Amino acid sequence: MARKRSRRQVGYAVIGLGHIAQTAVLPAFKHANNAKLVAIVSSNEEKRRKLARRYGCDAFSVDDLDICLDLPDVDAVYIAEPNDKHAEFAVRCAREGVHVLCEKPLAISEEECRRMIEACREAGVKLMTAYRLHFEPSNLEVIKLIEQGRIGDPRFFSSTFAYQVKPGNIRTSAERGGGAIWDLGVYCINAARYLFRADPIEVFALRADRPDDPRFENVHEAMSVLMKFPGDRLAQFTVSFGSYEQDQYRIVGTKGEIVLDQGYEYEGPRTLELSTASGTRTKKFKPADQFAPELIAFSKAVLADRDVEPDGEEGLRDVRIIVAALKSARENRPLTLVWPARHRRPEPRDRIYRPPVREPSPVHIDAPTQ
Repeated sequence: MARKRSRRQVGYAVIGLGHIAQTAVLPAFKHANNAKLVAIVSSNEEKRRKLARRYGCDAFSVDDLDICLDLPDVDAVYIAEPNDKHAEFAVRCAREGVHVLCEKPLAISEEECRRMIEACREAGVKLMTAYRLHFEPSNLEVIKLIEQGRIGDPRFFSSTFAYQVKPGNIRTSAERGGGAIWDLGVYCINAARYLFRADPIEVFALRADRPDDPRFENVHEAMSVLMKFPGDRLAQFTVSFGSYEQDQYRIVGTKGEIVLDQGYEYEGPRTLELSTASGTRTKKFKPADQFAPELIAFSKAVLADRDVEPDGEEGLRDVRIIVAALKSARENRPLTLVWPARHRRPEPRDRIYRPPVREPSPVHIDAPTQ
């Protein structure tokens, strides 16, 4: 059962102290007044020691996770471990009555996602997939413009997301849930879904393997995916770990188009262009802390005992699509998907802005890009 609390803050343990945790998650607690960093968990002693001193919190090894979860001030966890560890940690934490905020992709199989969802449901705790863009101003502005009819009926979506991954990076390990479709494609899939307000009914994919490049001995280097949505709408995206940096999406309607540059990254400014018959309007969005809004929204749901958005089902749907895309690429054929109704998607009212954090000096980590 979920723990009873009377506090105005939710106490968190952050599990995993890799790049995203150190550069974004841990600093974000400064901007989330209803969330408190209580503990950190890592298998690396140097990270634990130095970061616990920096943030004034407790520190535990992975072997001592149960001791950490027994702390009376730990109400929730933020799981920032590699993809293949998400399900294991989420289920363990749920069984201890601790709420779970988990990085995306939610897991590396549909079965793992369902285990996470069921474990949290049985324990009476909340499960949120960490889709920071569901609160991010520029992405929500795109949704608002579409809802206002500024581009007419949205007909197709296209996107590219790419960078050069460093040799030996965990994102090139098939066993750890690596590959561009898992790490980058999840953003494109989720964006197409929240812009079309629907889920794809057909998926077809092609992959590029680059066996001559040692970085891609075990995973694909790039994938192109085509998705058909209800109403004969189409979405196409290409993701790559071996190309020049790209981060953009475009949605085209019957009366105009919207282009969002740097729409997926969590650092730096964004540029939105709305083009119609009357001309092109450009809007700049300043840099923001995209992780504090996740903490704020999840903590609000925990404290008020409300349903969360994005929940575990949202994460499961993207994993289903990724699995279908991988199967389509292997078998060289389109696959059909059938979905139950989805009633909650990100809305413009979900917008939360916090100023950017100053990136702290890293402890025993490397950036994933070259």
